[in-house]
Amino acid sequence: MTTTPYVGLDDIKAARELLDGVARRTPLEGSRPLSERVRGSALLKCENLQRTGSFKIRGAYVRISRLSDAERARGVVAASAGNHAQGVALAASLLGTSSTVFMPNGAPLPKVEATRAYGAEIRFAGVTVDEALAAAARYRDETGAVLIHPFDHPDIVAGQGTVGLEILEQAPDVQTVVVSVGGGGLISGVAAAIKAARPDVRIVGVQAAGAAAYPGSLAAGRPTPLDNMATIADGIAVGCPGDLTYGMVRDLVDGVVTVSEESLSQALLLCLERAKLVVEPAGAAAVAAVMDQPELFEPPVVAVLSGGNIDPVLLLRVLRHGMAAAGRYLSFRLRIPARPGEVATLRGARAGAEATVLDVAHVRTGPKLHLDEVEVAVQLETRGPDHCAAVLERLRLVGYPLDLG
Repeated sequence: MTTTPYVGLDDIKAARELLDGVARRTPLEGSRPLSERVRGSALLKCENLQRTGSFKIRGAYVRISRLSDAERARGVVAASAGNHAQGVALAASLLGTSSTVFMPNGAPLPKVEATRAYGAEIRFAGVTVDEALAAAARYRDETGAVLIHPFDHPDIVAGQGTVGLEILEQAPDVQTVVVSVGGGGLISGVAAAIKAARPDVRIVGVQAAGAAAYPGSLAAGRPTPLDNMATIADGIAVGCPGDLTYGMVRDLVDGVVTVSEESLSQALLLCLERAKLVVEPAGAAAVAAVMDQPELFEPPVVAVLSGGNIDPVLLLRVLRHGMAAAGRYLSFRLRIPARPGEVATLRGARAGAEATVLDVAHVRTGPKLHLDEVEVAVQLETRGPDHCAAVLERLRLVGYPLDLG
């Protein structure tokens, strides 16, 4: 593989010196569920525990710290769905400059409020990060503020690359590193740091299937924008790679895979239940890829949890989605005689199967119902697919004809 020296190891080491006392050295935690899947060691690099809740403070601080006094006097401007916004806002505050951040309409409220709390002025523009970035560029042209790009700048890439240095120090025998990818700043820096010292380590990027700009761009041989995007992983919903990051991913990254919304939900659920770590959907993308295709990842494997900034309302929705995808919910409909005691009998049959009732709805009239019938729609919480099968078998044994769905 031919390596183009866009950002090198010396750049990343210099960035780490700038970040001393600013960015945390985040922990590397073992994951038994992933280790079982890959049949070897699997570790989680917990950038969700970084300051501002993601790796973004690393690149933002390096970029702003290298501005001249005259540039800082004009202030900085950025565009982000939330994580880069918070990184820029905190870095600007620490370095004594003002910040204006353009966020897409509909950006998660906790990310908006956190960015504002770090001292940034918030403006809304468009419905995607790319549209907000265009608005930020116009603001730069009008005011002279310095645009802090979310990924396509050497200082940003160098800052994010310090994650790679830490991985090598914490897991010197690592064979595969898995990284979520939006614009590509994080994986570019991580790949540059790791490949310089260990070219044998395999670097794999992960994108949400509904916002995967890199596979098409790499196939086309140039950065190619997506026509549309749809994903719960707003942190990696970037419609087009940058010139710098595209070149580094092309030359340094061994492959880019995609994961479904269901896989993202299940990965987030696994992180919460088994690792006791709160991550956002974008932050769980690397875990989702390992869960989906463990045979692709030679252990020891490090999966980077890139961020943990998630709206509690979205967290609830995603957890429910993940539980449904994992077979933890069971829904069915059945008809019972419209006479006293029948619902209690049904409850008794269900209770014997030790499943928790989440919802019961009754339909008493309908074109397919007889006068002496009522339809009952039931949703249960179970322990998984095997438990679902046991519940259904018990209900069938006591004579209930079931309509699943």
